[in-house]
Amino acid sequence: MISETEMSVHVTWRIVIFCALLVFLFAEDSSAREITPRRWKEVPDGDTNGLLHNQETPDLQKLSKNNHLLVKHNTEDDHQKHAHAHLSSHMDHTDPSDKIFFTIKDLKVGKTIPFYFSRRDPSTSPHLISREEADSIPFSLAKLPYLLDFFSLSKESPQAKAMEYTLTLCEDEPMEGETKLCATSLESMLDFARATFGLDTQVKALTTNHLRKSVSPLQNYTLLEEPKEIFVPKMIGCHTVPYPYVVYFCHSQEGENRLFEISLGGENGDRVQATGVCHMDTSKWDPDSPSFRVLKIKPGTGPVCHIFPADNIVWVPLIS
Repeated sequence: MISETEMSVHVTWRIVIFCALLVFLFAEDSSAREITPRRWKEVPDGDTNGLLHNQETPDLQKLSKNNHLLVKHNTEDDHQKHAHAHLSSHMDHTDPSDKIFFTIKDLKVGKTIPFYFSRRDPSTSPHLISREEADSIPFSLAKLPYLLDFFSLSKESPQAKAMEYTLTLCEDEPMEGETKLCATSLESMLDFARATFGLDTQVKALTTNHLRKSVSPLQNYTLLEEPKEIFVPKMIGCHTVPYPYVVYFCHSQEGENRLFEISLGGENGDRVQATGVCHMDTSKWDPDSPSFRVLKIKPGTGPVCHIFPADNIVWVPLIS
């Protein structure tokens, strides 16, 4: 039996979060709630570039830039196959969208860093579907043949390969010290946050916001103010992964992570209020992570910092 006090806390918690994310996660028109984005089906079977670069289709190349977050631990007894162990093989190593990494020493006013921000506008992109809709569709690698038929996709299509990648990623065992969930609805994302931070803990969602529309996805950005550190005991990073409807790969990793709000001014006049994180211990990361290549360091030799794309979400507990 749930007491009136407990019920009030739970209801209040949900109202706060739903109000905070209503504009961010839900579209104003019904077209954004279509389960199968139209452009998924319009990409020809052999058009890999269409899959990787189309704003309304799965973006494996963009996801590969988050490889620093989705890598396996570098342990000798780790013989499980992780779909995210070598995501860098999906991308051109000279791709400018590698430019999301920086060092903790870069966090000072006046420092200029080249950053890549996708042109995709989260407010006009497809949004999370309801739990009722999500639960009505299997989300399992074993059901992939059924799902391809359900979404009218060829098994050889780039969309099918993207779906297989995402389902494999979601079903992989978590890394040591990691808790994870592939959230197919806002409700499942909120439940994961509650389970991670505590059932009665109120939470806050942080995102990267473009104060002025981006002219060029890659440009030099200068830190305009002293970065504001957000002191929290835990954080959850939620990253979009390719699928016919919106799915977030959400995970929380034990260890020291320092979270920052960073005010950036672009050389072309862009203004970005970015959310960034510095992972202080990278000793167990896969050495193939592109973060090490970009920063020219090795696992365990220093912190790895990165900005979050605008369509990612960072959850933190509200601390009174």
